[in-house]
Amino acid sequence: MRRLLLVLLLVSGCGARGTSDTTVTVFAAASLRAAFTAEAEAFEREHPGTHVALSFAGSQSLAAQVQQGAPADVLATADLATIARVRGDLRGDPEVFAHNQLAIVTAPGNPEQVTSLSDLDRPGLRVVLAAPSVPVGKAAVAVLAAAGISVQPVSLEDSVSGVVGKVRLGEADAGIAYVTDLGHAVAGAPLAGTRTDLAIAALTEGGEPFVAFVRSPAGQQILRDHAFL
Repeated sequence: MRRLLLVLLLVSGCGARGTSDTTVTVFAAASLRAAFTAEAEAFEREHPGTHVALSFAGSQSLAAQVQQGAPADVLATADLATIARVRGDLRGDPEVFAHNQLAIVTAPGNPEQVTSLSDLDRPGLRVVLAAPSVPVGKAAVAVLAAAGISVQPVSLEDSVSGVVGKVRLGEADAGIAYVTDLGHAVAGAPLAGTRTDLAIAALTEGGEPFVAFVRSPAGQQILRDHAFL
């Protein structure tokens, strides 16, 4: 009897070690943190036994990681130009899955009364932008140039979350981020006519179900719930 019990325990132990969940690794732009956290939770509920591992950073940083061979199943960037850099690593054409819009971000209550682009070149106003290599930084440079406004930023951040963080911590009076950043301990106002395109693609076969979920009605509703267009 004792020998039979030992055999059963050994068989049970081997079975446990042989069982493993599936992990889908998703590289996503920093602006997608809240939305993709919700997407991952919903995807996991629909796919028991599958875990979504999320990694957020500036789109340009994520593309560089993919080029260097970092293991990932899905790449989602804040613009089409960045994902195009890794076209050869994608399983298919990247797809636009959502839109965003630029916004001026300020401290809660907007103590410096910054309401438009023309306010950003005000003497003494501390403005933070993302670096031009970052999608939101590139878009900010374009909109400022079109408006004929020259800004000397106090810093150039490597992601939109860096811009929002500087404003939130009081290290800058204002910055240019996204509409989806408003309300996260920062105030501000949308900038009309500044729609941006977010792109997604699978890097492996295992990433295709997550991409399909993000583009499904359920996935799109989650994006709308987080202020994406």
